[in-house]
Amino acid sequence: MDFSTIASRLGLAGSKPLIRKAEELRRFSDVQFNSSIIGVGEIAKAIICLELAASRFDVVFDRQSAIKMSGMSEKAYMRSLNAMKNGIGVKPSLDVRQLGIQFGCVRLIPFVKKGLTLYKDRFLAALPPSRRTSTDFNRPVFTAVAFYLCAKRHKLKVDKLRLIELCGTSESEFATVSTSMGDLCFDVFGIFKEKKNPKAVKGHRELLDALPSKRRRADDGDASDDSSGDELSSYKRHKKMEKQAYENWKISVISSNKQEKTAPLKAKKQATLNFTRKSPSSIALEAL
Repeated sequence: MDFSTIASRLGLAGSKPLIRKAEELRRFSDVQFNSSIIGVGEIAKAIICLELAASRFDVVFDRQSAIKMSGMSEKAYMRSLNAMKNGIGVKPSLDVRQLGIQFGCVRLIPFVKKGLTLYKDRFLAALPPSRRTSTDFNRPVFTAVAFYLCAKRHKLKVDKLRLIELCGTSESEFATVSTSMGDLCFDVFGIFKEKKNPKAVKGHRELLDALPSKRRRADDGDASDDSSGDELSSYKRHKKMEKQAYENWKISVISSNKQEKTAPLKAKKQATLNFTRKSPSSIALEAL
């Protein structure tokens, strides 16, 4: 399947420069690396090259139709798209103002810029001088993570997956940079967490129970109370009955042992053996 057929199915047949750019990106990717190693087939590679070319020419691209045509899941498609971008050196440009306008969080722009500057200074200060020149803070993942952490600190809802898609990175790298920024710049990106009271947590445990009969009183944890017998579940009631039966049997055995020990012992008489002495004549007759 050639580019013209795929482009016509995606509604891009009228843009000849876009198709030529996609073909150029495909040839360049064939020279740079083997796409089969990362699990990208020829049709999927052509679709991804069309999307990259559409982003270059600012043309609307139907990604859902492209994912359906590629025969991949959305997660696998995004992973292949990021791998292709990194393989051919396509780095998306990400600006703080664009993110603020796109997500409706314009008031976060000064906080994000301040946090990025502070993170860069503290990160470089922790590195040895030989490694400071090779550090690249122009990657869009730093801007996306700083924007996400600022939005989270100010309790604004931002689509994390959309940010990962825009900066062209993976979820693991996004999480790593997020941890690093939170550790070095907690005063700008950190979120204070309140320590919950254990008694309050125990009091709300009844919200986790499915049935009211399974709820236990927060102020009375003794399951042996007779007044709470009706509130126990059938399993606990059965265990309680077994325990009570065992206690009754134990009491009866102990009482019977005590009675045997306290009973008076009877005097024992030794049996007497009375052997009659036989005469010699009787012994002779028995022998005959």
